[in-house]
Amino acid sequence: MPQNLIFRKWDPTEVDIKDIALHRYIALEPKSALHTGGRHAKKPFAKAEVCIVERLINKMMRSGKNTGKKLKAYNIVKDAFDIIYERTKENPLQLLVDAIMNAGPREETVRLKYGGIAVPKAVDTSTQRRVDQALMFIAKGAQRAAFKSGRSIEECLAEEIISAAKNRKCFSISQKEEKERIAKGAR
Repeated sequence: MPQNLIFRKWDPTEVDIKDIALHRYIALEPKSALHTGGRHAKKPFAKAEVCIVERLINKMMRSGKNTGKKLKAYNIVKDAFDIIYERTKENPLQLLVDAIMNAGPREETVRLKYGGIAVPKAVDTSTQRRVDQALMFIAKGAQRAAFKSGRSIEECLAEEIISAAKNRKCFSISQKEEKERIAKGAR
């Protein structure tokens, strides 16, 4: 039995990261439990060494209801992974990695000031920011879908991850396309 199973069920060694640019920034092996307590914050780029599932859990804690409730966010992601497996019969870690690859914008805009005029300029997005943006879009999409609806946050997160992994219409994919469309217009 493998040592570092995620939620004691999902084997990270089965996951294949197809985008070579993201390979360095998606850590699948947890160093210990999925709760590092922000120890990575003291070193630059150490965020890339934090398990991607823990980073998703941290993004799920950002909304008003879940702020600071790590155990609640942990259980939301754990139950969402179970739902993903029931619906697709695939490793949820693989679907999460695929969702991050599909939901991360490759290009965005910055505002440059020339004299007193602000001009938008299209720039390539760094790989670390692509991963951060994709996780944020997935978490926001799940929270928006669950807000004032009859579905649970677990179901909404599972649906968002599945849709983003299959590159179907969902909040995270539409946000990515919106950012890239604006960048294309600023070229």
